[in-house]
Amino acid sequence: MTQAHHLSRGALGTMFVVVSVTDLTTQAGWMAGLAVLALVFAGWRKNARATARVPRREPIVRRKWVPVGVAETTTSLYKRPGPLRRLWAAVASSGIAIVIGAIVAITIAFGTAYAVITLTDLLKQ
Repeated sequence: MTQAHHLSRGALGTMFVVVSVTDLTTQAGWMAGLAVLALVFAGWRKNARATARVPRREPIVRRKWVPVGVAETTTSLYKRPGPLRRLWAAVASSGIAIVIGAIVAITIAFGTAYAVITLTDLLKQ
C-alpha cells in the first residue's frame, strides 16, 4: 500500500493508492487482447490482395499496341572492392554507430534524470 500526502486548497489530505502486480498484468492483457481484436475487425473486410480494376465499358481512346525493343549488351563482371575501401567502410560505419549510440545514451540519460528530479520534487511536497 502506498501512501501519498497532498495539499488541496490549504487543507492537508491523505490519499491511499493500492496497485497490485496482478491487477496491472490483467489490465495489460485486456488492453493487448482488445487491440488485437480491433485490428482483426479493422481488416475484416479488406482483401488480402489488391484486385485489378475492371473497366465497366470499353475505353473511348485506345492506343495501338506497339512492342518495345530490348537491347542485350554485355557488361563487365563484378569486381570486389579493395581492402582499403572495405577498411574505410568498416571504420566509417563503426564511427556512425558510436555517434548514434552516444546521442541515444545522452537522450535517455537526460530523460531519466528529468523523470527522477520531477518525481523527487513531487515526493518532497
